[in-house]
Amino acid sequence: MNREELVAVARDAAKNAYSPYSRFRVGAVVVAEDGRVYTGANIENAAFPSSNCGEATAIHTAAADGVRKIDTLAVACIDATDVRGAYPCGRCRQIMAEFRVDDVIVAGGEGSEIREHTLDELLPHRFTFRSDAH
Repeated sequence: MNREELVAVARDAAKNAYSPYSRFRVGAVVVAEDGRVYTGANIENAAFPSSNCGEATAIHTAAADGVRKIDTLAVACIDATDVRGAYPCGRCRQIMAEFRVDDVIVAGGEGSEIREHTLDELLPHRFTFRSDAH
């Protein structure tokens, strides 16, 4: 899939978000090293620390299916009018590091700019125990 197709899948996943508190719907799609595709959406909870971001949901779904390397992650915040409001949080960036995400695509709602980054750009000097990490 190209970046526009990935963003469309992420935006579609955001429609399944459970966000009654923030009203900020986030969807994500990950493409595993072997080409399998997984989606996720943010899931909020009244006890805020129990909430889960869309990126984390997608990655954890892939991991639960045996994926250990993710090539690409696309995230879209369909309620953000500007791409700057759609970037992954620090926790999600660290989760991406665990599964060695190479490329990250970020988009807001329809018509917003689409940006591409490497994880090195988004999380330099990340924490890891693995010897194969960047």
